[in-house]
Amino acid sequence: MEKVFIEPTRTTPLINFDPDEGLLEMKGRSSPENSIQFYQRVLENLDEYAVSGGQEFTVNIAFEYFNTSSSKCLFDVFKRLSRIEASGRTITINWYYEEGDEDMMEAGEDYSDLLDLDFNFYEIEEDDM
Repeated sequence: MEKVFIEPTRTTPLINFDPDEGLLEMKGRSSPENSIQFYQRVLENLDEYAVSGGQEFTVNIAFEYFNTSSSKCLFDVFKRLSRIEASGRTITINWYYEEGDEDMMEAGEDYSDLLDLDFNFYEIEEDDM
């Protein structure tokens, strides 16, 4: 399992997957031309982490925006995290959303409810996104 670091662009988020640290960070805007291809490395690494990763894993999510196809890929990410947690590991999911962005807050609540995962919600100022 390798470390994955992808610099953000106008249409893709920052991705920082560090299996040695037990950390996944995704931040920015997500509307890539091919979401499935873009998130493939993250999903593959989560599959490997499920087999040979550490006991604790932290996920920090701070999206300004994501499109429908990215939403499906995020659902797949959270499904894998749910499986990892079900295997007895500790998963911490921190969902950051811009001050007043109820849609983004509700999106996190939906993922949390759909997959029975506990999310920590943090409202932050726009400059901190």
